[in-house]
Amino acid sequence: MAARKIFVLDTSVILYDHNALNNFQEHDVAIPIQVLEELDNMKGGNETRNFEARGFIRMIDQLSRKKLINQWIHLKGQVKGKFKVILSGRPKGLDAEQIFGNSKFDHQIINAALMLMEENPGKQVVLVSKDICLRLKAKALNLAAEDYETGKIKNVDALYTGKTTAKHIPEALIDTLKHKTAVPADSLPLDHPGANQFYSLMHGRKKVNAFYDRRTHTLTPVTADPVFRIKPRNPEQAFALHALANPDIQLVSIQGNAGTGKTLLALASALEQRKNYRQIYITRPVIPLSNREIGFLPGDAKSKTDPFLAPIWDNIRFIKEQYADDARMTAKIDELIATEKIAIAPLAFIRGRTLTKIFFIVDEAQNLTPHEIKTIISRAGEHTKIVFTGDIYQIDTPYLDAESNGLSYLIENVKNHPRYAHVTLQRGERSELANLANELL
Repeated sequence: MAARKIFVLDTSVILYDHNALNNFQEHDVAIPIQVLEELDNMKGGNETRNFEARGFIRMIDQLSRKKLINQWIHLKGQVKGKFKVILSGRPKGLDAEQIFGNSKFDHQIINAALMLMEENPGKQVVLVSKDICLRLKAKALNLAAEDYETGKIKNVDALYTGKTTAKHIPEALIDTLKHKTAVPADSLPLDHPGANQFYSLMHGRKKVNAFYDRRTHTLTPVTADPVFRIKPRNPEQAFALHALANPDIQLVSIQGNAGTGKTLLALASALEQRKNYRQIYITRPVIPLSNREIGFLPGDAKSKTDPFLAPIWDNIRFIKEQYADDARMTAKIDELIATEKIAIAPLAFIRGRTLTKIFFIVDEAQNLTPHEIKTIISRAGEHTKIVFTGDIYQIDTPYLDAESNGLSYLIENVKNHPRYAHVTLQRGERSELANLANELL
């Protein structure tokens, strides 16, 4: 059995996963008092981090009961370690506040871990943080530091793509699918690691695109028909439109870099199916530049969020341009927006809502934590479809990366569910100039 360690958690870990305390197996876990102070300052509000802060504070309260938490107390579970809060103090040796300056809680958190090292010479003390700079400072003082690994995808380059190419398929089968007829797939040598999978089936020069439904074990042809006058420009976009239009698929994720058409395809599909849903809701997490909170921006909610939601409005404008010859339809789209049949708002403004009979699009989902993804899906009521779009390699939040963001977590953990479909878009369709940027720069 490996030697027991002491893991010291900083605030970023708690805000990422308030249940982190219980994810270190038999090892002990400590929290610097400064972390509790930061969580206390964050417990009010409706952002995800406020919920995480409150959840952790309640957990510590239940754990402590009549015990003193500045002493080691046992975590629940026979194989669990112990927990304590480290009070303020200075280590006898290296002093982070003296070396780096004493104005930041970060340096006091490092000092708390250094004090534990001095008090427990027989155990390895590890600082766990999602803050890269904090980890580097800790390592500079001979303090082991690592990222919080729970929920991380180990090999993001091998992430499920939802599509594959199968060669040497019987010619008769390809001909049948080309006539838009579904066929049983039981006898075919197809590799479908997920519950649902898109295929480019080939026999010599003949080729057809199809969707494998694991519930029915059938292959259904995937057409390149336009949706709300948005025509798929490649097979991947056709796959995405097929998943978005399939009433049996209630959860869809579309991953791809800039210009692959993720948001546009989702919007066009929502508008095409608008009569099947009570409302189309489009949202994206607001990531303020320079970490300035949205509350500091001037104006009302709409004026504050319009800059962040501008890409969504751009896509709606593009769809309206496809109907430049149809004044009735452009007026209809304007009416849908005016009556909030199409509602566009940042994620923070939908807290507490029940999503019943809603086509719900979450753009830039890579900027969400796994817990936020779970929270959104758990709100789904009857007859709701949820679509997550994003690029796992383009993350704007400081404590997430391609391996730990909510979109990667969703793709990896839900890929085998029969109500889920995923497509990774790789070919940019915005413009040749945009493709140049993605491919060469």
